[in-house]
Amino acid sequence: MRTEGDFIKINEWLLPLSWIYGLGVKLRNQLFNLGILKSQAFDIPVISVGNITVGGSGKTPHVEYLLRLLSDKVKVAVLSSGYKRKSSGYVLADKESTMREICDEPYQMNKKFPNIYVAVDKKRTHGITRLTSNESTKNVDVVLLDDAYQHRYVKPGINILLVDYHRLIIYDKMLPAGRLREQKEGKSRADLVIITKCPKDLKPMEYRVLTKTMDLFPYQKLYFTTLEYEDLQPIFNGKSMPIDCLNNTMNVLLLTGIASPKQMIIDFKPHCKSINPLTFGDHHQFTHKDVELINKTYNAMPAPKIIVTTEKDATRLEGVKGLDENVCNNIYALPIRIKFMLDEEENFNNKIISYVRKNSRNSILVKTKDDNKPKDCNHSGNRARPISFRNN
Repeated sequence: MRTEGDFIKINEWLLPLSWIYGLGVKLRNQLFNLGILKSQAFDIPVISVGNITVGGSGKTPHVEYLLRLLSDKVKVAVLSSGYKRKSSGYVLADKESTMREICDEPYQMNKKFPNIYVAVDKKRTHGITRLTSNESTKNVDVVLLDDAYQHRYVKPGINILLVDYHRLIIYDKMLPAGRLREQKEGKSRADLVIITKCPKDLKPMEYRVLTKTMDLFPYQKLYFTTLEYEDLQPIFNGKSMPIDCLNNTMNVLLLTGIASPKQMIIDFKPHCKSINPLTFGDHHQFTHKDVELINKTYNAMPAPKIIVTTEKDATRLEGVKGLDENVCNNIYALPIRIKFMLDEEENFNNKIISYVRKNSRNSILVKTKDDNKPKDCNHSGNRARPISFRNN
């Protein structure tokens, strides 16, 4: 029987450490709530996308959804911490940037969206200041913060909280016993909450149960999204092909280095004859020993066969040396997009676009809205500081 939160595993023996960790997190949040630690607002729209659990909630496909929504209307910048990168400080990506310089997820977005700015900086306030003041990027209209829900030094205009359907925060525990970065009460800071990775066949009763279980405030809006898989893309050689081409006859080596590959394994099983998961830790840097294991595992599989990996893992595999030729010829990345359920896509889009339009300095959204207004009219394009999303 399917149940929400079915991927949660609690290490009960670590609960005493979770209580200690939780006290520290609660104290930190209280210092921000009291204004002892300061949150900084900025004079352009800032949208934060993050979660309360450690990894695996679908941040990157949701950020990419926002990029597709906004990038043809405004100048968008994505700012990430660049977790596990080899560089330090503020780095603005360009065409020559490598995965090691900016990390896998920013590298992926930099390749897929050439008309946006992608930057990394562990200190998000400093990163936003650089983006909005440097000559090369000061025309930016909106900043998307990737994985910044706990980075409270920035006060975003919209705070989007992602909650994995299979790891609902209400059933989880604090680190290290569970996977919560902070107490579930932290969801109160969110403006929009999205339950991600939902089964495509959720029943009306399940929506109602999830809505009641999340117990959100009236100022918060709850959405549901599911994953959609696009055509397989060759990493080295070959042509793209739809998943249906596997025809339930292909043996698949599913190679992943992400936080939560379980959903991908479940979703992929109906498309192949057999599936052999080869899993590594999140943001894993593939070593020579790993390459040998990949070659050995693939060569031992019966034909017909193929290797499928994630887009994020593909960025780390591109520079790896030692993969057998037959491996390189048969390894594909599986792009993922998100789809809103209950026909709520337009509602979500309108909320985002309305917020950006009301607060942007240069965007065509503002110009389109205000073309017929007198030049001295006090429209949002001249606003000194963005208004809060909750007050829009």
